[in-house]
Amino acid sequence: MKRSYHIFILFLNMIFISACENDMNEVTSLSTKRIGVEEGYNIESFMSTAGKTKAKLNAPYMIRQQLDSSKTEFPKTLKVLFYDSVLKPESFLFAKYGKYLEFNSTVLLRDSIVVYNTKHDTLWCNDLLWNQNTGTFYTDKPVVLSQDNEGVRQKIFGRGLQSDQAFKNFTIFKVGRIYNNNLNSFIVLRDSTVM
Repeated sequence: MKRSYHIFILFLNMIFISACENDMNEVTSLSTKRIGVEEGYNIESFMSTAGKTKAKLNAPYMIRQQLDSSKTEFPKTLKVLFYDSVLKPESFLFAKYGKYLEFNSTVLLRDSIVVYNTKHDTLWCNDLLWNQNTGTFYTDKPVVLSQDNEGVRQKIFGRGLQSDQAFKNFTIFKVGRIYNNNLNSFIVLRDSTVM
């Protein structure tokens, strides 16, 4: 009887030992937890300076990392509405990706960027930096600008741009050509940096 009891206990121990096996995927996922990472959905954030609202940001998804230098990413689009001093909308920005670097208050925008103002001047580009301290946009990449020129809509193609965040004062560094819808033609301009 003692022998069968010991065999029964040994058999139960073997069952318990085999039942306690961990799934390697679960163990790996426990060891790869992201420390200092916050996620948010359906984000609506207001930005202000000196107590005055300057902009409203909307994004469907946000990741914020607080490691050596804090950064916030918007990997699934973001929209920003900029206001003037009396909270009247003055410009709008859309991008498919954005990354905010807190240490220098800069936002890196990428992919299908559209910026327009109340005069319907519209900028399209794929890379744009937004410096919140100076309130300026900057890029050295290709840009397309559509604007009204005395009742005629025209597109300006160039490389590089600097603008205020109200998108009222802007400079295109290297203008390549201008397309005029009414004439259905391009005007090729000589690059001002080449003599």
